[in-house]
Order: sequence, then C-alpha cells, then structure tokens
Amino acid sequence: MQMLLLILTTLIGCLHLFIMGLEIFGKPEAQAKAFNMPFEFVNQANAKTALGNQGIYNGLFGLIILATNFILPVSQSAQNSFMMLLMLFVFGVGLYGGFTATKKIFLMQCVPSAIALLLIYLV
Repeated sequence: MQMLLLILTTLIGCLHLFIMGLEIFGKPEAQAKAFNMPFEFVNQANAKTALGNQGIYNGLFGLIILATNFILPVSQSAQNSFMMLLMLFVFGVGLYGGFTATKKIFLMQCVPSAIALLLIYLV
C-alpha cells in the first residue's frame, strides 16, 4: 500500500511540474487548449504574466511533493501526515479549478489526490 502511495504521489508531483512547464514555457495555442481559454486571451502580455506566476506555484508545489517522497529524512508517519496536507491542498485547488476553469481539472487533480488521501488513510 505504501509503494502505491509513493507511486501515485510521485506522479502527482510530476504532473505539477508538467503543468508548470505548460504555464511558463508552453505556446499560447497549447495553453489555450489545455486550460480551455481563448487564444486571444492567453496571447496577451498580462495573461502570460499571470500564467507564469501560476506556473511557479505549480512547479514549487510539485517539487515539495517530490521532496517529501525522496529527500526529507522523516518517519513514515510524519511523511504521511505531511503528504496528507499536500494532497488536501491539491484536492482543494482542483475543486476550485474544476468549477471555475475547466472540468478536466476534476479528473487531473481531484481524483488522484482523493485516491492518495484514501491510501494515506488506509496505511
């Protein structure tokens, strides 16, 4: 069970790094499609700045998840507790994004984080 949790949370961390790359370095066409936004909007300077800022948050969050899994020398109990906080954050942000941006966010963020929370609870 712990190995499944490690794999899932690592994938969630990598997903956030991928989202960061798309938000910061992605072409406006790809950003418009991924985030269900008009091309004209994501091509504006202010939107690029906002997406870049959001990308930094996603990237750092992904790094924190990966660091929790592989770098921080803590007990399994402490690691699971901290990961629970991180997954609750992903779930909450996913709910907000799913309701306000695109429904795909429910599937991409809420479902994996909910499964991770369940696994943490079962461990």
